[in-house]
Formats: sequence, C-alpha cells, structure tokens
Amino acid sequence: MVNISTINWVFVCGLSFCLGGIAVLSLMPLGSDCVCPLSNPLAKFAGAGKEVTVIKKEPADEKQPQPHDHGASAHKMALLVPFRDRFEELLQFVPHMTAFLKRQGVAHHIFVLNQVDRFRFNRASLINVGFQFASDVYDYIAMHDVDLLPLNDNLLYEYPSSLGPLHIAGPKLHPKYHYDNFVGGILLVRREHFKQMNGMSNQYWGWGLEDDEFFVRIRDAGLQVTRPQNIKTGTNDTFSHIHNRHHRKRDTQKCFNQKEMTRKRDHKTGLDNVKYKILKVHEMLIDQVPVTILNILLDCDVNKTPWCDCSGTAAAASAVQT
Repeated sequence: MVNISTINWVFVCGLSFCLGGIAVLSLMPLGSDCVCPLSNPLAKFAGAGKEVTVIKKEPADEKQPQPHDHGASAHKMALLVPFRDRFEELLQFVPHMTAFLKRQGVAHHIFVLNQVDRFRFNRASLINVGFQFASDVYDYIAMHDVDLLPLNDNLLYEYPSSLGPLHIAGPKLHPKYHYDNFVGGILLVRREHFKQMNGMSNQYWGWGLEDDEFFVRIRDAGLQVTRPQNIKTGTNDTFSHIHNRHHRKRDTQKCFNQKEMTRKRDHKTGLDNVKYKILKVHEMLIDQVPVTILNILLDCDVNKTPWCDCSGTAAAASAVQT
C-alpha cells in the first residue's frame, strides 16, 4: 500500500506544478483572439468599468512620442487608412500627413487597416473595423486614401460640425472625381454620426461605389456633407495623387450579380455586423512617427456576396491561413 507520506509528497509536487504553470501562463502574450479595442484611459475614473488596453511590443521610451497620448486635446482624430500591398505609398503618407497635421495642431493617430485575407479588397469593411477598434479613444475619424496627400494648408482637418461629415477632397478639388455626390478620398466623420449611419456597407468587395452608397446613408440620416471654403487651389494643385495606375491596377472586375446589388442602398449590413478577426496589432515607427497596424482578416458569406471571391479560391486559401 502507498503510505501517507508518499501521498502528501505527490500532492505537494502536483500543486507546485500547477501553480508554476499558472505563473508561466500569466506571463505569456495573448493570442490573436484576445486582441481588444482601445479603451478610453479616463473611463475607469468615470465608473465605466473598462480596463485600459495597452498594446506595445517594446518598453516605452520617454524620448519618443507615445501612441494615443494626446494630452488635454478637446478632440482626437483617428486617421483610418484602408490598406493592402501599398508599402511605398505608406512610407510617403506617414511623414507627410504627420507634418501636415502637426502644423494644424490636430491631435491624431494613424491606423493602417491591413487586409490580410484572400478575399477582394473591401475598403468600407476595413473602415468599420478601424472605427470599432479606435472609437473609445478618438471622437472623430478621417477615412483617408493612402495615395492622396493634401498640399494646401488651408484644408483643415477639424472636428466636423453638427451638420454632418466634412469632405476634405471635394469634387472641385480632387484630381480625378468631380461629380456632386462624391464623398471619397478623404472624409471626416464624427463618432456619433458614424454610429447613427451604422457605418458603411460591407457588400463592396473590389474597387469603387462604397462611397456613393455612404453618401446615401448620410442623406438618409438627415445629415449633410460640408466642404472646405475659400480654397484658392484647384484640381491640379490641391493634392498629390501618388497612385500609379500602371503599377497597381484597380480591381474593377464585376462577377455574379455584383453590378445589380451594389447599385442599391444597403439596409442590411454595416458597422453592427461586420465579420472579422484582428490577427495582430503592430505598434511601430515610420520615420519616428508612431503608427498602429491592424492585420485584419475579413470574413465573407459567399452565399450573400459571392463577388468577394470571383475566382472561387479565396475562401479555401483564407481557411488555410487561419
């Protein structure tokens, strides 16, 4: 028979092993499924019961500007950049926009919304994800193309008025698009207005038309688009458009019933039902500017929007990737 002293020894060793395992697990980094949105650092003092989520890979360097630390600024802008395979443009975008907004004194942070799945590019869904991630800390967003750089300092990235979104790249200024209802390129939206409109449609896979649908959402919400006034530059000298259409061709393919469905107002999808995972959050410096890169895996229901995968191979590839 096993004596009592042996049982006690086994019990103590087992308990030590378990406690040691718990200690080790507590020091391990969270997996991708545990990536959480930013939390407002002031919320815990207001009784909101939210913890501050700190996302850093290296110890903080007091000499470097810290992400999401904007002091006592009245308003804070999340600059949301939908992104895929545009690294050369990003290296120009970050220092240019940082210098441009610093001259205006705009408290901001750049979020690169990097789509890593194999489905077609979905700019609107990426913006919905970026908004969900940043909106507890930032009270307005800039939906910003990575290849459109403002040159005129009179284009103020200010907190939009109560009337509705502020369209910086208006049709009289944008180098390419000049129709009245155009709201693409660079659009600033208050947090409460974006929620009121239920964000953007998730049906727009491939290039184009998501902004036109968003204009209808603005109108249906009783809001109106405002644009910069008294700008002396025009379509040739207000922005630098750094997109190379020969090097990076736009995905304009239409398949299945995409053309028919994306010409309609989408009442079914938006901010409240975008399907995604954030696989990784990178805090990094580009020319000493803190930038947050979200690696985003979008999900597509091919029964509802089969045009997310015209080739029929993306779903299988994405499944392997995860």
